[in-house]
Amino acid sequence: MTLSPWLTVLGAVPVLLLGERLFRRVPFFSRFNIPPPVIGGLLVSLLILLGNVTGVFAARFNTSVTAQWWTWVVTTEPEWLKAPAKNVNLPFLVAFFTCIGLNASWTLVKRGSVQVLLFLGVAAVLALFQNLIGVGLAKLLGVSPLLGLVCGSVSMTGGHGNVLGFAADFEAAGLKGAAVVGVAAATFGLVAGGLLGGPVGGGIIRRLNLKSTSAAAAHLPGGQTAPSGIIPDLRALAAFGRSALLHLGLLLLCVKLGAWVSYGIQQTGITFPVYMGAMILGVAVRNVLDLAATNWVRTEVMDTLASVTLGVFLVIAMMSLNLIELAHTAVPMLVILAAQVLAVALFTRWVTFYVMGRDFDAAVMAGGHCGFGLGATPNAVANMKVLVERFGPAPRAFLVVPIVGAFLIDVVNATNITFFLNVLK
Repeated sequence: MTLSPWLTVLGAVPVLLLGERLFRRVPFFSRFNIPPPVIGGLLVSLLILLGNVTGVFAARFNTSVTAQWWTWVVTTEPEWLKAPAKNVNLPFLVAFFTCIGLNASWTLVKRGSVQVLLFLGVAAVLALFQNLIGVGLAKLLGVSPLLGLVCGSVSMTGGHGNVLGFAADFEAAGLKGAAVVGVAAATFGLVAGGLLGGPVGGGIIRRLNLKSTSAAAAHLPGGQTAPSGIIPDLRALAAFGRSALLHLGLLLLCVKLGAWVSYGIQQTGITFPVYMGAMILGVAVRNVLDLAATNWVRTEVMDTLASVTLGVFLVIAMMSLNLIELAHTAVPMLVILAAQVLAVALFTRWVTFYVMGRDFDAAVMAGGHCGFGLGATPNAVANMKVLVERFGPAPRAFLVVPIVGAFLIDVVNATNITFFLNVLK
C-alpha cells in the first residue's frame, strides 16, 4: 500500500507534538538530547517498518507530488508548466535555508569569520577521512571502492541531494545502482546524525561542566533557553501579528525568486543543493536592507519561522524514511556505514570540540557537526537547538555551523569527491 504524501504534511504537527511529549516524558530522550522531530518521525517510520517486516501490513509513503499549486513556489515557470514531480517536503527545506540566509547579516558573519574558516577546515578534514575510511574498508571487504566512496562523504557529509547530484557520475564510472545505494546510505546517515549529536554534545557539556557565557539568545533558531515547541512557535508568530505576515511574504518571495537563481547556478554545470539559490538571495536581501539602515527584517521573527519550517521538514523527512531499504542493505555497506558513525562520533568529540575552542559553544558545535557530518544541516540545527534549550544559548555555534553546513562545505566536498572519483576510475 502506497500512502499519500499529503498524509505526511497533515500528520506533521501531530507527530511533532508526539515527539515533544515523548521528549518531556521519557528520560532517555531528554538525557541524550534526541530532537523531538526525530523522535516522533522515526517512531512512525519504525512502525511502518515493523508492519512490512511482520507482514501485518505492507506500506510506504510516496513523497513525490505534481500538484502545481504546491510546486510553483520552488520551481521556475518553464519547469512548473510541465508539472514536475517534486518532494512534498521541498518547500519546507528551501524555506528553512532561506531563513538562514535572511538572518545572515554581514555584521554577524564578520564577527565569526575566523571561526567559520576554522570550522570549514575541520569539516573538510572529516569529509576527507570519510572517503579514506569508505574506500579503505571497501577494499578490505573485497567490494568496489566506488561503493566505499558513495558510503563516504558523498552520502555522509553530502546527504541525499549530493548523492543524486553525483549518481550519474558513479554510474558512468561503473557502480550500478549508485543512486539507490547512495540514498540508502544517506538515509542511514540521516537517522544516525539525528540520534548521535545530542549525546555527543550533551555528554561533553555534562562531563566538563561547561556553562553558556552568553546572556543573549542566538540569532538562529534554538538560541533561546526556554523550552520551545511547535505550539509556542505558532503562538509567537500570532503575537507578532502583521510583522509575521510581512516576513512570511518576504520569505516566500525569496523562495520563489531563488528558484531562478538556482536555475542559473545549474547552467554552470556545477552541482549544488536545490536550496542554494534561495539562500544566497536571502543573504543578499538581508544585507541590502541592513546597508539601507532600514532594520526591517526582525531576527526574532525569522528565528521563529525557521524553527517552524525546520520542525516540519525534519518530522516529514523522518516519517517518510523507507527503512526497509536499510534492512535489505548488504553487509559490507552496513559495516562501512557503522564505521563512519563511529568515526564521526570520535572526530567531533576529540577534534571538532578542541579545534573550535573547548568551550560551551564548541561542545554545541560538536553536536551540530554530527548532524551534517552524517547527512543533513537541518539535523545539525535540530541537534544544537535541543542542546541550547537544555543548557543555555550558544550564539557562536548557531552562526558558524549553518553557514558552513548549508553551502561552504558543499563546494569543498564536491572537489574532494571529484578527486577520489577520478583516482578510482
